[in-house]
Amino acid sequence: MIQSVAEQDVRELVNGLNYAQKVERSLELIRWAWKEYGDGLVVANSLGKDSVAVWDLAKKVSPKIRGFIVTTRFKPVETVQFMNEQVLKYPEQRVFKNDESIPEALYATEPDKCCDILKVEPTRRAIKEMNVTCWVTGLRCTEGRTRTDFKEIEERDAGLLKLNPILIWHEREVWQYLALNKVDVNPLYSKGYRSLGCSPCTKITLDINERAGRWIGTSKCGGECGIHTRPLTAKV
Repeated sequence: MIQSVAEQDVRELVNGLNYAQKVERSLELIRWAWKEYGDGLVVANSLGKDSVAVWDLAKKVSPKIRGFIVTTRFKPVETVQFMNEQVLKYPEQRVFKNDESIPEALYATEPDKCCDILKVEPTRRAIKEMNVTCWVTGLRCTEGRTRTDFKEIEERDAGLLKLNPILIWHEREVWQYLALNKVDVNPLYSKGYRSLGCSPCTKITLDINERAGRWIGTSKCGGECGIHTRPLTAKV
């Protein structure tokens, strides 16, 4: 089954499966990876709706599954509070942060560099320090223009499997899962945000694109921080 999953056209699955089928598929992917990688399987939790859905799915597979959270000095107060609550509830999640000095307002002048320093570097450190061999993400191919070429099972870094178990879910299905399973979510969603990041680079928008509020006015507008596009097993 897993081989066919990796090769199947995700575009056919997005609208070809119903909600219940997608949930079972996601659980099956995590069960397979947990059986294959054991403690080397770790969930990357961004504290957004997709990540907390994946975290809940993973905990249904095994309460022993660990996670890591990457935070920055620019995270909104609401996100920091939510992070503290989640770590208190699930101490098997480790928090990683890069506190090195950076130029003022680097996020405005060189947003890619800012993300590399504050997000990609701590992610690399998390993968190394936690001995991760399979990292699980909340990435979805329906979320935006930059996320259409991903697969449910990938190996973009040699020796590091990447599992995207809710890749084919629609945004409405994520909210359906969270509601039905009574999963706590970041309070920023109640204020109108649809995609969450650092305060200076995240705005509320009426654009149909779910990630349109990210990095508005920069070359990264609606794009990626780099965690899903940069090498993660580089020497750190």
